[in-house]
Amino acid sequence: MFYNEIMEFIYLLFPSLIPKCNHDKISPNVDGGYCPDCGKYIQNEWYITRCACCGVKMKAMVKNGEIVPQHHYCSNCGSEEYKVDKLDQINFIDINFAALLKHEVENEFHPSTTRCWQEKTNEQPKLLVQYL
Repeated sequence: MFYNEIMEFIYLLFPSLIPKCNHDKISPNVDGGYCPDCGKYIQNEWYITRCACCGVKMKAMVKNGEIVPQHHYCSNCGSEEYKVDKLDQINFIDINFAALLKHEVENEFHPSTTRCWQEKTNEQPKLLVQYL
């Protein structure tokens, strides 16, 4: 009990120490879903990097939330310039070059109230059991 109060106080003083969810339980083969650990809607996006000069695929990685090539130069022409392409869906050819970026999406489709309708009948309506 006392330990939890101390940790809450520390997190209030230093919010950067709060552990952040990595959304590890969201499968990479789906477009998105709700994370069971934090409850937020997570969308998976696949990106690939190509050389801006010759267009050869370069192995991509995520560094500080940004998509960058693994090597700083193209193995084909030696150029340092690159471009990032977003893939609509991943295929087995690009899986070795692509990087997965999981980001939280603010879902605007959460209704604040629930409505229920009943068809008109001659019988007296009964109360519905509510399960929480």
